[in-house]
Amino acid sequence: MGRGASTPGRRARPPARPSCRKSETPHRDSGTGVRGGGACDAEGFDSKVGVAEMDSSSQSGRTVRARLERQLLKLLAATNRLRLPGPSVLPVAGAVVGLYSGLAAGLFANLIALVSGLSLGFPRVLNAFLPESGTREALTRAFSEASWHFEYLIVGVPLGMGALVLARLILPGGPRDEVKRRLQVLGLLVLGALSLYYPLVALAAVNSVLGHMHDLGRSIQHLQPWLVPLLPMVGGLLVGHVLRNRPETHGHGVPEVVKAVEREGWLSGRDGVLKLVASAITIGTGGSAGREGPIVFGGAAFGSAVGRTLGFTRRELAILLASGAGAGIAASFNAPIAGAIFAMEIILREFQLRVFSPIILASVTATMVGRGVMGNAAMIQRVSYRMVSGWEIVFYAVLGLVTGLLAYVFIRLMHGVEDFFHGKKRGRLSAFLGRQPLPLRAALGGLLVGCLALVHPVVWGTGHESINEAALRALPLVMLASGFALKLVATALTLGSGGSGGTFFPMTVMGALAGGAFGEVLHAAMPGITAPSGAYAMVGMGGAVAALTRGPLTGLMMVYELSGNYAIILPLMVTCTLASALCHTLVERKAGVEPHSLRRAPVRALVVWMEPVGPELPASALRERLLTAPVAALPVRDAGGQLVGVVTASTLGERWRQVGDESTVEALADQAPAVSVDTTVGEALAAMDIQLVDALPVQGDGQVGVVTRVGLERFLRREQRKLQVEPAVSATEIPR
Repeated sequence: MGRGASTPGRRARPPARPSCRKSETPHRDSGTGVRGGGACDAEGFDSKVGVAEMDSSSQSGRTVRARLERQLLKLLAATNRLRLPGPSVLPVAGAVVGLYSGLAAGLFANLIALVSGLSLGFPRVLNAFLPESGTREALTRAFSEASWHFEYLIVGVPLGMGALVLARLILPGGPRDEVKRRLQVLGLLVLGALSLYYPLVALAAVNSVLGHMHDLGRSIQHLQPWLVPLLPMVGGLLVGHVLRNRPETHGHGVPEVVKAVEREGWLSGRDGVLKLVASAITIGTGGSAGREGPIVFGGAAFGSAVGRTLGFTRRELAILLASGAGAGIAASFNAPIAGAIFAMEIILREFQLRVFSPIILASVTATMVGRGVMGNAAMIQRVSYRMVSGWEIVFYAVLGLVTGLLAYVFIRLMHGVEDFFHGKKRGRLSAFLGRQPLPLRAALGGLLVGCLALVHPVVWGTGHESINEAALRALPLVMLASGFALKLVATALTLGSGGSGGTFFPMTVMGALAGGAFGEVLHAAMPGITAPSGAYAMVGMGGAVAALTRGPLTGLMMVYELSGNYAIILPLMVTCTLASALCHTLVERKAGVEPHSLRRAPVRALVVWMEPVGPELPASALRERLLTAPVAALPVRDAGGQLVGVVTASTLGERWRQVGDESTVEALADQAPAVSVDTTVGEALAAMDIQLVDALPVQGDGQVGVVTRVGLERFLRREQRKLQVEPAVSATEIPR
């Protein structure tokens, strides 16, 4: 065997790797001229390849980092070019306003339940602290069944945090400051809504056991008779103390919002919260009032606060006010379509595409929050309906006239009670009450309401339980007829004496009871051609709402959503239209003709004469002209000298942010046709509404000037006070 042969049973040794030992003295090989020993040449080559690979990977890493840095710089540059003008951010702001309107509706309902629970169910509250308590088990079950909706966190937290992070990335300076501020406000508002939602759900779970969220009217059956008049009296006394130094909160909610939209576009958030608290005390202690008015006021006040914080224009602010008001209705009645229609028909009085998105998003988000806090059950039980014969259309037309007359009687009675408690009626008793402080007057009104509640339970609180009973034919004719009469008087006493609450929902209760009584009589006389009285109760409710608000679409859509039956739409259309038309006619006739004659006065004496500005005038010079002008508006002429529009201070800031400092009058002006000095006040106001401006250019008598909305409305108010006529807008009705 040779040296290289392997021995059987022994594994062959792998060839030894050449060791690399550096020579102590480097030498040069004579044949190759390569420095170093030959044994190290292979490993030296491997090390060079490794270094080359490391250099290549390092170079690749630096290239990737450079690309990432360039992409990041491009992203930061893109954020710095981000613009958030008012119209683009308005739908998002509407959705945020809807969140808080839904929270306000839930908080208000829980405040009512808390007050009623403390006043009516105090023994149950004490029972919760006992070691072996059934109330404690009920609370545990309520918490497990509550609608927590943790998916809101998954969606809301990234949105809110993303807005805040994006605001941090944008560099400050110039128009970017407005973008940063709007992103920060919207992000904080979303996170704030989430932080309020879950405690409110927990409070609702507690109130479902300890309070009276859904059966407030039936709770008086467990009271001692002497407590029934006492509790509304104490509630009136407390509300009088809360509101005695805040006269601007004494209205019923909806008319104040309408006035704010028409005139100022501003409501106080503090007044909104105060109104919610006072109304919760009134209703929770048995006062006859509705909860929709305070919710409308509170939602609109929050919309006003958000709009002012985000720097919206007067027109955008009005849309947010309407969004908050409609969202409050949507959350209170679990009726998002009716809430949106209410905002557009009653508050904003405008059906245009640009107002749809913020109002509808506000109604949707408010309804979602309201369902999580107050439950998903419909307020009114669903009633099956079908039209028995064509003759019923005639009967529903008569019902429309009945509910329209009922709404007018309610308005007049409310005026009379208010005047009586304020000392404006003849007689010593009215004069005596007018000298008394508000807490004493409200307490007296509460005492009288409590006495009426001993006769009929519908007087107590909102009374919405009676709507279900009327729809299901659970009340006899005597209870239906006496119920709507007593509810009418009790609501007038509660609110006219100084209590806080709305008129909208009590009117729905009265309409349901009156419609039920009408249907009972009709069905007893002609059973073969008429539906049961429950159908007339539902349609009567819609007619009463339409008559009080002068909004047929609102009454129609509300009852349609609550009933869930499309077959009822035809009777609703007839009843709501006739009811609103009749009440509108009666109110306008009572208001007199003097205010209308004022609107026919020419604008000649109200024109502010001034030199028009040309289209080439730069923005900086225009600002100086506006600051020194007698009114915050200037007429604008074109290059040919013709009047083409106006530029106002209210729109200057928003458009300046859009077009920049180098803009001219032509880019900042509102296009509006010039009117003559013989144009009437009413025609000028109508032209402003059509053109969506707050001023009009005027040409006549060889001069040029402007008339402003503020000046025309101030003239109407001043002249009405001189004539001492009853204004068409009062604290107890919706102006139309």
